[in-house]
Amino acid sequence: MASSGRPLDLDPRGVTNPDVTRGPRLHRRAILSLGGGWRSDAAARWVFIWPTVVVILFLSIFPLVASLTLAFSELVFARGRIEVDFVGLQNFQILLFGTERTHLLGLLKPPTPLGWVIFGLGLTVILRSLVGSLTGGHVRPLGALLRIAGAVLAAGLLWLVVQTLFSEGGRPGSLVVTMIYVFAGIVVQFLLGLGLALLAVQPLAGRRFFRIVFMLPLTITPIGVGYMFRMMTDTGKGPLEPIFGLLGMGQYTWVTDPWAARIAVIIGDTWQWTPFVFIVLLAALEGLDQEVREAAFVDGASHRQSFWHITVPAILPVSTTIVLIRLIEGFKIVDMPNILTGGGPGTATQSLTLQAYLDWRTLNLGRSAAIAYILLFLVTVIATGYVAWWRRRIRPV
Repeated sequence: MASSGRPLDLDPRGVTNPDVTRGPRLHRRAILSLGGGWRSDAAARWVFIWPTVVVILFLSIFPLVASLTLAFSELVFARGRIEVDFVGLQNFQILLFGTERTHLLGLLKPPTPLGWVIFGLGLTVILRSLVGSLTGGHVRPLGALLRIAGAVLAAGLLWLVVQTLFSEGGRPGSLVVTMIYVFAGIVVQFLLGLGLALLAVQPLAGRRFFRIVFMLPLTITPIGVGYMFRMMTDTGKGPLEPIFGLLGMGQYTWVTDPWAARIAVIIGDTWQWTPFVFIVLLAALEGLDQEVREAAFVDGASHRQSFWHITVPAILPVSTTIVLIRLIEGFKIVDMPNILTGGGPGTATQSLTLQAYLDWRTLNLGRSAAIAYILLFLVTVIATGYVAWWRRRIRPV
């Protein structure tokens, strides 16, 4: 031992016992891992995100549950108390088959020959779309059943439109009037927004100024827009009275003719929401790859061919999203017809939302909630069908 040349360590403090140090080390590691766990992303989601999600879900689900309860009930306001009586489907029965059927669905009459032609063409399109969706790929039984139900609903809505708009003596109800606002407004707003966006991307003098001007209607509240158009459509005392006089419309009133009143509502809604379509399409157009268009021009493509084969496919995903947003928002129109025409003449310009509001204002809360759920069902079905229809046609590259 002495010949090894290594001194002996006789101090017991220099001896390391692994069994003695293993316990404190494992305890310290557990504490560190616990602290790191609480500082991890999963713990942050539980501590910070989920309480907010729970609050938002409560604020979203509670009104749905409360309104669903009201839709199947009748509220009676008595002195010092509120009585809630469960009436089942009575509110829906009154709206769809009872005394409020004409108000909601309209006055149904046999279609004219033009109405039969429109119904036949529309039904052909619906059937072709249904057959294509069922035979285009593997479809599950539930998916097939939902598509058949959607096709039946679309055919029913088409038949309702034909019986109220393309018939002798027919009159549209609030459901058809709402659909007129939605689809006519979407077509006009999209075409105007696309045209303005195409002009704004051209190298023209003052285009920055016009971009700002085009955005101004979007900064005004819907109530302000409604009162502004109410003043402008006044042919007797409005600011456009001299122009109406020159056109021979000095004694004309928009609110006495049903279609003129509806057109006035569509014009006001279009004036307000076209800037939204314009700004989104402008951003999409400015994000296009100009080298592709320049290469197409070099190969001899015209501006028209470049637009249809390069620009339109590039902005198609953005366009479908814009239409979906305006589709959902359009069904909720209430400010413009309420302020501009008051829902008149009669009920000619009442939307579903305005009808629900008027029932709520007269304390008929059950029927108001039933209208709201009819609107919710209609918007859900149409929006879902629209998204599914486009999803089958837009394939990822």
